[in-house]
Amino acid sequence: MTKVRTRFAPSPTGDLHIGGARTALFNWLLARHAQGVFILRIEDTDVARSTPEAIQVILDAMIWLGMDWDEGPFYQTERISLYQEAAEKLLKEGKAYRCYCTPEELETKRERALQAGLKPKYDRTCLGRKTFPTGKTFAIRFLSPETGKTAVEDLIQGRVEFDNTELDDLIILRSDGLPTYNFSVVVDDATMDITHVVRGNDHLNNTPRQIQIYRALGYPLPQFGHVPMILGPDKKKLSKRHGAQSVMEYQKMGYLPQAVVNYLVRLGWSHGDQEEFTRDELIEKFSLEAVGRSAAAMNPGKLDWLNSQYIKKIGLGELIQRVRPFLEAKGYVDINPELLTKAVLSLRERVKTLVEMAEMSEFYFCKEIIYDEKATVKFLSQGVLPIFNEVITSLSKESILKKENAHRLIQQLAESRGQPLVKIAQPIRVALTGRTVSPPIDEVMEILGKTEVTKRLEMAIEYIKKS
Repeated sequence: MTKVRTRFAPSPTGDLHIGGARTALFNWLLARHAQGVFILRIEDTDVARSTPEAIQVILDAMIWLGMDWDEGPFYQTERISLYQEAAEKLLKEGKAYRCYCTPEELETKRERALQAGLKPKYDRTCLGRKTFPTGKTFAIRFLSPETGKTAVEDLIQGRVEFDNTELDDLIILRSDGLPTYNFSVVVDDATMDITHVVRGNDHLNNTPRQIQIYRALGYPLPQFGHVPMILGPDKKKLSKRHGAQSVMEYQKMGYLPQAVVNYLVRLGWSHGDQEEFTRDELIEKFSLEAVGRSAAAMNPGKLDWLNSQYIKKIGLGELIQRVRPFLEAKGYVDINPELLTKAVLSLRERVKTLVEMAEMSEFYFCKEIIYDEKATVKFLSQGVLPIFNEVITSLSKESILKKENAHRLIQQLAESRGQPLVKIAQPIRVALTGRTVSPPIDEVMEILGKTEVTKRLEMAIEYIKKS
């Protein structure tokens, strides 16, 4: 049995789009499920736009998502001689021909065809040339069949037939010696022994052309699978108006890579009603047969929910390492490890993203509390000074501040004043955190500790007296 060999072949002309990331994941999972080989190939023949920085962005995104590759990365710019040799082979066998037409001449032909109501195909002016101009550059065109049909037996879309009369004699090698996409991808996939070509269905119309080139070169055909596109929440083509499009944008927004992987794979693939999958489960259960033919729409709420589930479940050590850069970006570089651990534990059940966790935990690490303006007016007034002073006095008698003691203290203050618990707890919360929403205040007090709670209450008292 032939070993499954899949590939991901991005063009490094920008960030790794989530559609491309999903395609890469499907290829990676297919290879891992079959204990096959996953290959990374960089299609960098667009020299003007394919920079080392752009390539690194793609590699970083794949590493972040946890997609390891077995072979590569291979670069097309290092394989130019392979394409040129293949083109020469087709020339010698009469399956391709030189085209000396200039871009201006080709544009004139195109306009004439459109005016005549014809499909703007190349008219094969150069196919019947008996003489060849010297010193003039030429491209090489593939001689496409004029009759019959080319069928694509697609693993996802089913059988799709194309009328050969609709296909053009496409250029396979430009006048500068560089290959076009449809030619280089065939040579690459064949020489790398790719068994399954899984890609977006925007490539489906290219496939009959590529099948013809496979056959002309005597290459065995791989199996093709064309994945439907990802749509925006409004079921329209995904664009910037829908928000984040690149993988690394999701990293910056505080999503865990495990959640993004789970979410992207579920866009178009399913396994019963199961929503959450570990990486091992995805590898075990993945198959192209379960990939749908219809386009999948983004659902930001589903990603938020998935991310919150992963935040709750991943190891504490990993979660701390994931959130730390977001805190460092806020200027909290020298964080007490013990305090950070307690802060993360207090929030992991309450947040959807790492950004939210960093923002909500910021009060634990700041040297000076910045009070929310609305909270200050409502909860910090002269009337709370006796409460704060009584808390400070009580804390001075404690050797260590425990959650239970803090809760009991707040309860006693409420009972002695005949007030609801919130009337005592909320001013203390604002004094300690600067905001009206936080983890339970007794939990916050224990995490901050006796000394820091006392210090912050004293700062709040001074703030109130000056107001």
